Amino acid sequence: MHLRFTLFAVLLSALAFGQATPTLQKTSDPVAAATSPATSLSEDQIRQVIRESADKDMENDKKQRDYTYIERQEVRRLDRKGKVKSTEIKTYDVMQIYGEQVQKLISKDDKPLSAKDAKKEDDKIQKLIGKRKNETEADRAKRLQKQEREHEDNRKFVREVANAYNFRFLGMESLDGRENYVIDADPKPGYEPHLKEAKILPKFRFRAWIDKDETQWRKVDVQCIDTVSFGLFLFRVHKGSRVTIEQTRVNDEVWLQRHIVLDVDFRLALLKNFDINLDITDRDYKKFRSDTTIIPLGEARVQQ
Repeated sequence: MHLRFTLFAVLLSALAFGQATPTLQKTSDPVAAATSPATSLSEDQIRQVIRESADKDMENDKKQRDYTYIERQEVRRLDRKGKVKSTEIKTYDVMQIYGEQVQKLISKDDKPLSAKDAKKEDDKIQKLIGKRKNETEADRAKRLQKQEREHEDNRKFVREVANAYNFRFLGMESLDGRENYVIDADPKPGYEPHLKEAKILPKFRFRAWIDKDETQWRKVDVQCIDTVSFGLFLFRVHKGSRVTIEQTRVNDEVWLQRHIVLDVDFRLALLKNFDINLDITDRDYKKFRSDTTIIPLGEARVQQ
């Protein structure tokens, strides 16, 4: 599931999972109480901070292409009372192949894959490598141009957030020893989106933690405050659905995704409602070397 997520691109791509959670609190909640009023920002200053953090997140997106990492996804399906009916855990080795992010499944339910399943994953990767290796220059240029257009669309979407909300500065909070601005955002009445995709923004509110020194968003908590429909009402995300995303500083050069908790209550077509909780953890970020080669698992075991 995971690709590099921007502040709101994560919301759009991940909302196919989740379950309802309590309402996001205002300044009276524990998070706001823990902040310090030592620094103050006007609403115009907050908008500028949001724009800068959006631009820097796009830079992070490009830098992340130089990294491999491990991603663990835990999906819990819930009943009407919120109790867990089933749990599925998958862990992936996430890598870049010819500029494309690819996931290789390496374990299920925290257990290594069988030899048969491991070979399937190896074959899938090798097939993609062969496909990209034989790609014509024209096809490669076309593919990369499409990726750049998508990145630019994400940039425009996230920057529109600065105009779609009324912002309120709550104070400062320390996360991992670094000071962060804590900002609440509520939909602006009468907001008219410039982008078609931005029409969903009034249906969400969020709280953001933005690193004071580097103007990088550190954490964001987004809540659905009204039913959102996609694809002629074939897919509906219900009020109360929520996603929390955290980033971490890697190699003193880039901020990358560390943790996502997604709780969504949704309805697909005319089927019953689905309540799912998704927990994603990303770890072991390593700089990708141009001379790195991918060896099939069976061969790697022989060489050990």
